[in-house]
Amino acid sequence: MSDYFDDDAITKGWDSGVMRRIVRYLGPWRGLLVATTVALALATLGELATPVIVREVVDTALMPSWRLALPDIANAPEAHGLPLAAKATRVGQRLAIPSGLVAGLSADRRKALQREGLLLPGDWYLVDLSAAGEKGREVVMARPDVFTTDGTWAIVTVSDLHSLPEDQALALRARDLATIRRDALTLLFILAVVLVATFIQTTASAQVGQRVMKQLRMELFNHVTTRSLAFLSRQPVGRLVTRMTNDVETINQFFTDVIISFLKDGSLMLGVLVVLLAMDTRLGLAALATLPPILVVTVISRRNARDAFRRQRQWMSKVNAFIAERVAGIAVVQLFAGEARARKEFEGHDRQLLKASLGEMYVYATFRPLVDLFSNVTIAVVLWLGSRFVAADSLSLGTLIAFVNLVRMFYSPVMDISDKYTILQSAMAGGERVFALLDADETIPDTPSLPMPAKVEGRIELDHVWFAYRGDEWVLKDLSLSVEPGETVAIVGPTGAGKTTIANLVTRLWDVQRGSIRVDGRDVRDLPLDGLRRSIQPVLQEVFLFNDTVEENIRLGEEVTIERMHAAARAVQADRFVEALPKAYATELAEGGANLSQGQRQLLSFARVLAHDPAVIILDEATSSVDTETEQMVQRGLEALLSGRTGIVIAHRLSTIRHADRIVVLAEGRVAETGTHEELLARRGIYWNLYRLQFGGELDEVA
Repeated sequence: MSDYFDDDAITKGWDSGVMRRIVRYLGPWRGLLVATTVALALATLGELATPVIVREVVDTALMPSWRLALPDIANAPEAHGLPLAAKATRVGQRLAIPSGLVAGLSADRRKALQREGLLLPGDWYLVDLSAAGEKGREVVMARPDVFTTDGTWAIVTVSDLHSLPEDQALALRARDLATIRRDALTLLFILAVVLVATFIQTTASAQVGQRVMKQLRMELFNHVTTRSLAFLSRQPVGRLVTRMTNDVETINQFFTDVIISFLKDGSLMLGVLVVLLAMDTRLGLAALATLPPILVVTVISRRNARDAFRRQRQWMSKVNAFIAERVAGIAVVQLFAGEARARKEFEGHDRQLLKASLGEMYVYATFRPLVDLFSNVTIAVVLWLGSRFVAADSLSLGTLIAFVNLVRMFYSPVMDISDKYTILQSAMAGGERVFALLDADETIPDTPSLPMPAKVEGRIELDHVWFAYRGDEWVLKDLSLSVEPGETVAIVGPTGAGKTTIANLVTRLWDVQRGSIRVDGRDVRDLPLDGLRRSIQPVLQEVFLFNDTVEENIRLGEEVTIERMHAAARAVQADRFVEALPKAYATELAEGGANLSQGQRQLLSFARVLAHDPAVIILDEATSSVDTETEQMVQRGLEALLSGRTGIVIAHRLSTIRHADRIVVLAEGRVAETGTHEELLARRGIYWNLYRLQFGGELDEVA
């Protein structure tokens, strides 16, 4: 089993080079990026504004209170250390100051003012008589023992206010109720903005990720399909498919799940810290003091999560590969009674996968509760200190409530960032693998210096050709061969003699190392690659049909007329079985043409080539999988269609090439014999031996 995934990095640390290359793909989508950034900023500001509004509602509407100052302070509040006197309200000879402003004073200053009798103890409530209406004024006038008023404003202790009947208290607090309605509408508006901004941010980032992924897939597909066979033969198909699917998807996740989350979480955490310190420096610093332990836990957890994720992915790939291989080869497993052995091997792999998966689960099962613990510890510290400050009149209750909400808001991104870090590492590794494939530049050069002739006559010349797939392991050695226009030349020889290599070189799937190959006197390296391959088309031994209709498998996307397609099918005797299919030429073929016999697939491959009307046809072991009756039928069609075309027939079955104009026998990469069927038999050389091995007793009769 080939565990080629084991050679690939599953996770990788931050790579600025990979990141720069990924960012280049964002250029065309600047508008979406701007929309994402603006939406992200709005959503973050909206989330931060929510606890601030809650604090204002609690302090100014739900539980408002004022402190009363005597005339000395009322006449010069700033001189006594009370800022923002504009927020204070004169009621007769007294000054009603919001408790929040007094809480801003140091404890020593508050005590000094109280000792001097300048600041009265207790909490008071300030009534706006114009907002309270007629009913409110009646309540104030009816209770002169409780209320002090100057006709515009009235003051009453909070305890006395709470002792009033509900309808009277509501009448007096009309301004508070209006404030609550206004703040509630404001909060609803902010939540709506956050909702819309989050929607825009999510859809815009997803569009960026999907468009970048589409562009990457197209580049990879175009890149892979234009690489040389020398490169592709070294790449497992599964690896290439993984590059264009899984690895590209990790880059998409980087945009949609990682980078936006990191920006949002980071900006939210920073914003929370700023708001905490702005609300109350003492309590903010106390909350910050609990951060170092969680940072240490996050770093350790991140490293362990990366290792656990890597082990889980490696064993998952091994299990998947094992299952795919054993299911594909189940017939061999059963025929050799290997079920028990396969089960035992799979059990070992499955046990390791279970262990790796549980290891990953243990990391998260440990990290999340620890984050929750530190979050709750921070909240407990805030509540403990905050309640003491509230009791000492140095902190408002609304501020304490806002602190608790902000601390919860801070720790949620901590878990999110840790979760996303592994995806970031996977994206870096995936990006590295994708760009490594894009950087592979092994291709057949297509730099034509000559135009493709309007009509290719079909003269093929191999002039002192040397070729090796690896190093100096020469497959063809100083081989020279020519095929005249309209001539059918058969090439035979033992396995490894270089027959199929000639077909690959003529169509430039590979390039020669020495010598040259010419078509109509022009070196194939000087001709356009597309034109060359349209003029010279092979019928390969291994037929590949696509999961499409019969018609499209013949056309292959080219402009082939219905008449020419039908004529090609008739010529190779394929029309008989095609027209017997449920929808004839519109019949959908299964993957690889699995709903056709091997012989039928071969006939369709003949029709495919002939419908494209090339000047040169190469038949590479094209009848090796066709039964004798079908072979005779195909031969009749090919004889007619090869007339007027150059034909190169590569065959092991010598019965199929008796009528070739010339037979070339290869041995050890060189031309060993050439002649007609009868001439070569009479020569009693390599061809005679090959023929004798295939036909045995018939040889004497032929001879």
